[in-house]
Amino acid sequence: MKRVVVFVATALLLGFSVQAAQVESLAVPMTNAKGEKIGEARLTQTPHGVLIQADLSQLPPGTLAFHVHEVGKCEPPFESAGEHFNPTNKQHGFLDPQGRHAGDLPNVHVAENGILKVEVLATQVALNEGQNRLRDPNGSALVIHAKPDDYHSDPAGNAGDRIACGVITQPTA
Repeated sequence: MKRVVVFVATALLLGFSVQAAQVESLAVPMTNAKGEKIGEARLTQTPHGVLIQADLSQLPPGTLAFHVHEVGKCEPPFESAGEHFNPTNKQHGFLDPQGRHAGDLPNVHVAENGILKVEVLATQVALNEGQNRLRDPNGSALVIHAKPDDYHSDPAGNAGDRIACGVITQPTA
């Protein structure tokens, strides 16, 4: 009986460790327009999309737009990141009745001290698989804008300048 319990416990532990190893996760360093690191976002594949957990500082307080952009480049002023990630050719914004860009995310609120800690589930994207994968040959980028997204103006919600950026890298071969 004792051997059975030990065997089952060992099998369960090994099963859990194998499952944990299969979770896709990626750290994305974020920089400001001066090229200074201001924190990191962690992207984790879930069954329902990509969980984005950001822990950033040195941002202006208030409500700011947060998007995934189509190119994995962050050269200030971050125009190098291209437009919003939009592989299905939708219009911009949560309020558009015909759908939204896959890279449209909810606005975030930065505290008075310039710190942003937020978790967002991006339900229309994946890290490595399918048409909406972020880690395609040209990568993609997380971008924070200077103003809030109005959720309807095409192509970018009148969100203003790009003030922070992080490259979502390509998968390794």
